[in-house]
Amino acid sequence: MDQHSTQQSKAEGTTRHDDSAATGADRAQTPALQLRAPRTVADTGLPPLFIAHLLLKSILQNGKSSLGDLIARHCLTAAVLDETIGFLVREHLMEIAHRGAADVDMHVRLTEGGRELAAHEARRSTYCGPAPVSLEAYMSVIGAYSVKRIHVAQSEVRAAFADFIGDMSLLDSAVAALNAGRPVMLYGPAGSGKTYLAERLGSLLRGAVPVPYALYVAGDVIQLHDPLIHKDAQPGALPALTDRRWRVCERPMVMSGGELTLAMLDLQYNANSGFYQAPPHMKANMGLYVVDDLGRQRVAPGELLNRWITPLDRGVDQFALQSGARFVSAFDVWPVFSTNLTPAELNDNAFLRRLGSKIHIGALSAEDYRRLFETQCAALGIEIAPGAFEYLLHQLHLRNRTPFLACYPADLLGVLRSFALYHGDVPAVTEYQLTHAWHSYFGSAPELDQTYSSHSGQSDKRFAGA
Repeated sequence: MDQHSTQQSKAEGTTRHDDSAATGADRAQTPALQLRAPRTVADTGLPPLFIAHLLLKSILQNGKSSLGDLIARHCLTAAVLDETIGFLVREHLMEIAHRGAADVDMHVRLTEGGRELAAHEARRSTYCGPAPVSLEAYMSVIGAYSVKRIHVAQSEVRAAFADFIGDMSLLDSAVAALNAGRPVMLYGPAGSGKTYLAERLGSLLRGAVPVPYALYVAGDVIQLHDPLIHKDAQPGALPALTDRRWRVCERPMVMSGGELTLAMLDLQYNANSGFYQAPPHMKANMGLYVVDDLGRQRVAPGELLNRWITPLDRGVDQFALQSGARFVSAFDVWPVFSTNLTPAELNDNAFLRRLGSKIHIGALSAEDYRRLFETQCAALGIEIAPGAFEYLLHQLHLRNRTPFLACYPADLLGVLRSFALYHGDVPAVTEYQLTHAWHSYFGSAPELDQTYSSHSGQSDKRFAGA
């Protein structure tokens, strides 16, 4: 860390600890940085006027407020709020409406001048949530809790994927590349389990990380914490963290699919609110970021891939604000790309060269397919009649030259089960039921006009397409 960053960290109450002896998952859980609650306005790393305007807007929106209300609303300490309130009272923008015996039993309200200034600031930005942290503090935290500090051993992979059915060497290749800080591309036919595998890689991310509610950059606010993405960690996960502007979360897992556009990878400015939302890969910092269905986005794959070249090379991304100010933020993720296209079809050597591994996820072996089918049957409570699976294997899959893709057992059993329940029968895997499910699922007509015999002895229920 350079001298400026060191001074900034001290100013914001951050203290580094040497964790060079930590290895493996333990390293990811070792608090490498303490985030102490600020005791003064200077400790927050924010301009005093920004905090003052934040309080003015907050009281304008919520009316007369107690010190306890402001502490809960903005995650600042009583000392910082006292200092700011004192300044606003001296400037005749705020007045004390009530002061009780306890320190927090103080109520404040705006003066006429305070209301005018608050309304003016609210027209520029309506943000009045938890106080943000500085970009410098955020970069320091990412450096301390970087996902690149995680090293996953093969034994951890085996434990996390104990129920995985498939070629374990695929996982070994993917995790080895991620350990090296290199992105991974999973490619293969639709339904082979690429998305499932990419999501499961997130289970290897250990430890809790501090995530700020928002960032302060060049006079603007960027909202970062997303309750749909950032899940709270177990209580006490980071006991040294006392600055409530940071929320203790599990390492995030973010997935972008076919809806992804180039514009979504930039800051999202809301002209009505006057502040920004962070893009998905920024919300994924210190965690896993999956770009699913690469090639199905509305933007050409080449354009999307070119957008990632600099972040993948340098570990940073550049952003621009409406004011014209530009800044650099960390790109600290395990990047995983999933696609139905082959590397040759992507035809982007500059991007492909930056990938750590290109892993083909294809059809299962017959034995793995059997294990997966039986596992799905057990999960659904469906019995398999003798010889039914062999019928599925030889008369349906092999006869129709249909590969053993991982999606088929759950999909076929879902059709089979719904058909049986519709007729009031107990779902069971038989040749007749498999044939109906197969033709219904794949949209093909059976070769022979056959009837379906139910457990009740009825035989007037015909196959779809028969």
